[in-house]
Amino acid sequence: MTHTKCKLIGLTGGIATGKSSVSKLLIENGYIVIDADKIARKVVELGQSAYKEIVDLFGEDILSDDKSINRKALGKLIFSDKRLKLALNNITHPYIFQEMKREINKKCKENKVIFLDIPLLFEEYNNIMKMGIVFDEIWLVYVNEKIQLDRLMKRDNIGMEESQKKLNSQMSIESKYKMAHVIIDNNEDKLTLKSNVLNALMDLE
Repeated sequence: MTHTKCKLIGLTGGIATGKSSVSKLLIENGYIVIDADKIARKVVELGQSAYKEIVDLFGEDILSDDKSINRKALGKLIFSDKRLKLALNNITHPYIFQEMKREINKKCKENKVIFLDIPLLFEEYNNIMKMGIVFDEIWLVYVNEKIQLDRLMKRDNIGMEESQKKLNSQMSIESKYKMAHVIIDNNEDKLTLKSNVLNALMDLE
């Protein structure tokens, strides 16, 4: 199913590349951004379908006192085990992409362009396509790996080794660079980023 009514642009990046800053700038400029992370939080809330499947798989140790899923506890489990990470993705992703599709169909009626903010867009590309979400363009928020590492260490207040481990758990930013249609460079300061985003939006019009 393609969305003839509007243009779908995938927005992605790597960890600590500044994707949320770009998302914010797009919203400030009047664009609709459908955020996969926000939807991901919604589908695992108490009473949602993914919640029950996750608790069945991981047990009640991952729950907080109020019975909600403790994201930190769950994160610790999957960070050290690729199989568990895959199992979690297999539960949540279909719900996330279904919900995104619903949002797209709703928002496409009044908007010419819709951005889909998806952190693991390239990693999950085939699954997203299978759900019938077809991108017209993919924008990548890019910083070089050295800056990415520095920003991650500062942001999460962690050492070089742990930062490197986090980066290695994702597809490298350089691989993503080769696959994106539009590169939003974020190697400089916030002001430069803003003008890079505005330039990309001007090309879009």
